[in-house]
Amino acid sequence: MQVIADAIDPAESEDIAVASAFAALRTRLGWNADSEARLEVISHFGPVALAMFRGSSGDQSASIHAALVDFEHWYSVSRGSSFWALFEQQIPDTPAVDF
Repeated sequence: MQVIADAIDPAESEDIAVASAFAALRTRLGWNADSEARLEVISHFGPVALAMFRGSSGDQSASIHAALVDFEHWYSVSRGSSFWALFEQQIPDTPAVDF
C-alpha cells in the first residue's frame, strides 16, 4: 500500500491519483499486459485509490479502511483467495535480449 500512497502523493486531481495508483499496482504486480480479469481487479481497486487520495487531501469523510475492506471482500468472494496472495507470487525474470 505504501507504493500506492507514494504514487498518489504528487497527484493534483482525483483522476490523476487513480491513474497513478493503477499504474503503480500494475507495476508492482508485474502486469505488463491487460486481461479481462486484471482490468476487473483494477476497476474494483479504484475506490481504494480514490479514498486514499481524498484522505491524503484532508477529507475526513474518506474511509480508506472501509474501501479496502470492501475491495478485499469482493476479491476474496470473486477469486476465492486473498488479494494479498498476488504479492507473494514470484515474477519470472525476463532475459534481456539485444538485437
